[in-house]
Amino acid sequence: MKVYDRSVLKVNADTVDGKVVLDTEGPLSPVAKPIIKRINKIFQEEKPISSDEENIIFSTWVPPMPSEAFNRMISAQVASILKRRIPDQFSIGITGKCPYDCIHCGAAGIVSDPELSFDEINLTIEQALDLGSYYISFDGGETMLRKDLPEMVARVDKSRAIATCFTSGFALDEDRARKLKEAGLFALHMSLDSPDEKEHDRVRGREGAFKNAIEGARNAIGAGILADLFVVMSPYNIDDLEEFYQFAWDMGMQEMSIYEIVAVGRWMEHEDEVITDKDVRRLADFQKRINKKPDGPRVTALPYFMGPEQFGCFAGKRWMHATAGGDVLPCAYTPLSFGNIREEKLSTIWERMGRHAAYSCSSDYCLMRNPEFRKKYIHTIPEEARLPVRIEDLITK
Repeated sequence: MKVYDRSVLKVNADTVDGKVVLDTEGPLSPVAKPIIKRINKIFQEEKPISSDEENIIFSTWVPPMPSEAFNRMISAQVASILKRRIPDQFSIGITGKCPYDCIHCGAAGIVSDPELSFDEINLTIEQALDLGSYYISFDGGETMLRKDLPEMVARVDKSRAIATCFTSGFALDEDRARKLKEAGLFALHMSLDSPDEKEHDRVRGREGAFKNAIEGARNAIGAGILADLFVVMSPYNIDDLEEFYQFAWDMGMQEMSIYEIVAVGRWMEHEDEVITDKDVRRLADFQKRINKKPDGPRVTALPYFMGPEQFGCFAGKRWMHATAGGDVLPCAYTPLSFGNIREEKLSTIWERMGRHAAYSCSSDYCLMRNPEFRKKYIHTIPEEARLPVRIEDLITK
């Protein structure tokens, strides 16, 4: 099937032995070949969520093929070869409120008062789409506490991007799930910290959190929304990989995504309690092993994709995040503000970010795990500082 069709470049997709294969034609084909080769290498190691003669859904992180959003993804990858920066993924905090008290919360301490209004959120998303974003993600706090979330999702131009949402499952009842589906939500990333109920509730700081996650996942799946089990991996739960995966499979979820715990927020002083390069290789092996099997959810280990074998750290290069207070960060886990959308255009902030020394070159792993980066940009944040701190206010050496 033709999944990208422009006068200078055409991309076709097929499935061979259950794997997605892309090929190119057209004048720009030689330029696109390197990125298509890289994508094909990933596809050959992976299984898609679903595929038939008309559609391929590879992951909750990738627009379906064919679609205009997928076209924009290919355009963004070609642009990266030509050294043009495009924020592939734009996430936006829609509230700082949350019923939980997670011990590793990365958003703890981030000022979000006053919170962005409905109109401010929609305007910011429009600006992100104009920059080339094809993946829009609603973040929190707990996103379900915003009653106007379905209206926000509906306002995302689906001809340009897919809309997804992070949630703990709290307050995600059948009616809310139905409204989100009707609004065009592509996928829900459902967070879980342990496959054990008591341990998950302990980490979340609230009894019943595990039950909320299960009910929320069931309601999302029942409404026909793609459901992704989103696991923040730490030294304390990495041995539960198989149990997490079985949980996702038993629930009927389509994907299990793995992120790494970041020493930020309530985990700021735990720099020695994060995953290692060896752990990243373990996650990569787990992903490759699981995705060779035809049955069960697919696995996406983001630390692997952000590692040296793939793309490196996405923050400030492929990712951009706006807090619920309007500050724009390289990613949701980096408490450094490059500007506020209430004060200037998103494009201006994005350009400023790209000119900064920390984000103008590549990094093999998450920058927030880099000791030199932390020494220069995190350890120099004054204790009394308002977070996120403006990058120009930091005194660095």
